Amino acid sequence: MYKKTLLPNGVRIITEEIDHVRSAAIGMWVGAGSRDEREGFEGISHFIEHMFFKGTEHRTARALAESLEAVGGQLNAFTTKEYTCYYAKILDEDLDLAIDVLSDMFFSSLFDEKEIEKEKNVVIEEIKMYEDSPDELIHDVFSEQVWNDHPLGKPILGTEESIKALNREKIMQFLTEHYAPDNLVISVAGKIKHEEVVNKLSPQFGNFNRGGRRVLEETPIGRTIEFYQKKDTEQMHIIMGVPGLGQDDEDIYAMHIFNNILGGGLSSRLFQEIREQRGLAYSVYSYHSTYVDTGLFAIYAGTSPKNTQEVIVCILEELMEMKEKGISAEELARTKAQIKGGLYLGLEAVSSRMSRLGKTELTYNRVLSPEEVVEKLEKVTLEDVLRVIGRLWKKENISIMTMGPSGHDVVLPDLLKQSGW
Repeated sequence: MYKKTLLPNGVRIITEEIDHVRSAAIGMWVGAGSRDEREGFEGISHFIEHMFFKGTEHRTARALAESLEAVGGQLNAFTTKEYTCYYAKILDEDLDLAIDVLSDMFFSSLFDEKEIEKEKNVVIEEIKMYEDSPDELIHDVFSEQVWNDHPLGKPILGTEESIKALNREKIMQFLTEHYAPDNLVISVAGKIKHEEVVNKLSPQFGNFNRGGRRVLEETPIGRTIEFYQKKDTEQMHIIMGVPGLGQDDEDIYAMHIFNNILGGGLSSRLFQEIREQRGLAYSVYSYHSTYVDTGLFAIYAGTSPKNTQEVIVCILEELMEMKEKGISAEELARTKAQIKGGLYLGLEAVSSRMSRLGKTELTYNRVLSPEEVVEKLEKVTLEDVLRVIGRLWKKENISIMTMGPSGHDVVLPDLLKQSGW
């Protein structure tokens, strides 16, 4: 299903040919994110993403914006803690145009100093908008507290101070170090031919040379925290978490099943108990952030300040019940089917298939197929899930943070005791 070509300089090209569609998606995946930013460079990965759209030697910013929209296509990008992706979705007949535009951005972006100063204001406004959304902000503050000064805990957007300190020299230095052939995967899916894609990409992407394969800093050691941040909000925002698993951990699939049952959807235990049965929250869910060598498992809820302790106790009681009793065979079977269905339904779009190719090749150094994921999920047993719950959710590892109005501080040891821990 997948074809891979390694260009002489180290650039990897991965494709999936899908003959029954009329579209194609292409993505440039760079192994550089906020985790790679040392002191003085915080927020630069995301800032570079912005600058790629601010004009090249051949196109103005407006011409870039109009280039693919004019043929009904899409051009966009996003930055995470461990990688950045620039991508386009177009009709198959417009693949040449998409390659030309993305190549132009990658190799010929101007990084004009006047545009850099203007874009600083744009990103600072983005940071302010984010800080006005406590249900989003709390996750960044929590990871920053847990991982202390490690870059993995720093916000992807950077801070107002760090953005103001960026300049063209720093941008070019970061590009030289990280936007390197060994650190680049180009994935394409849709009505395409692998050999044709390679021939179209090779002239430019096969002949550049800079930097080298990324070297990650040491794995962060999470600390246990109890942290309260005052913010003028109507709700109290709660997040509770423990250190999680890296992407290659043998328990990763059992963890996904546990997370799904605990707080992964409308039928999850936390949603049913806290929202449906008790009416204490509109938003309540759990999630696991997985990175190359570590992870963070967290539970979030937003509730009225007067209900803060009741919601926390309810979460802890649900966790304790799962630690002691595990899950049922019916829950296991239903969750496997749910994850499998979501996985395959997500692959109906060529952009999803392109993302799977690029992300897994960049992070695992190979394509992780849906069939392989399903096979590993199917092997998970009730005992595996019970073991991973006990491994992750240990009393001494639990951290908690609340964000909201004053006067509602939480004493975790008391609530743990009240919940039977």
